[in-house]
Amino acid sequence: MTNNAVVGYAQDPGISRIEDFVCFYNSLNANNLGTLKQVYHQDVVFSDPVHRIEGLPALHDYFAHAYARLTQSHFQAQQMAANGQTGFVSWQMRIRHPAIADGNEILVDGCSELRWHEDGLIIAHRDYYDLTQMVYQHLPVIGWLTSKVKQQMAKE
Repeated sequence: MTNNAVVGYAQDPGISRIEDFVCFYNSLNANNLGTLKQVYHQDVVFSDPVHRIEGLPALHDYFAHAYARLTQSHFQAQQMAANGQTGFVSWQMRIRHPAIADGNEILVDGCSELRWHEDGLIIAHRDYYDLTQMVYQHLPVIGWLTSKVKQQMAKE
């Protein structure tokens, strides 16, 4: 049995699509959300640790809300893998949002699983990341509590 997965080679069409995806996200902002239709299928399913969103109109609304107060967002791709209509990219996201960490830049490590429809648009997008790293550790009481829980777990 052969493994058709390709890791990190730009000449693979799947890797090129992932690179385009990362570039798209690095240019996405509250003023150009209409471009989502150039990347996502009308019936897209998007999920992350907090949401499950079905359909392009709902995804547009989600991003409109998410980007309304976001002051910085940048993704740095780490590793990429592609196999047919499926791709994975691990990333580090740098964001600034006035409601998180007093508006200071935070780093979040994550991974996106992407599946393309036969028309070349993304039909499924699932993000994996540590919600504690993104939100909870930056909240005064909850951040202290989660760090104590992690310390306790590390002792055991």
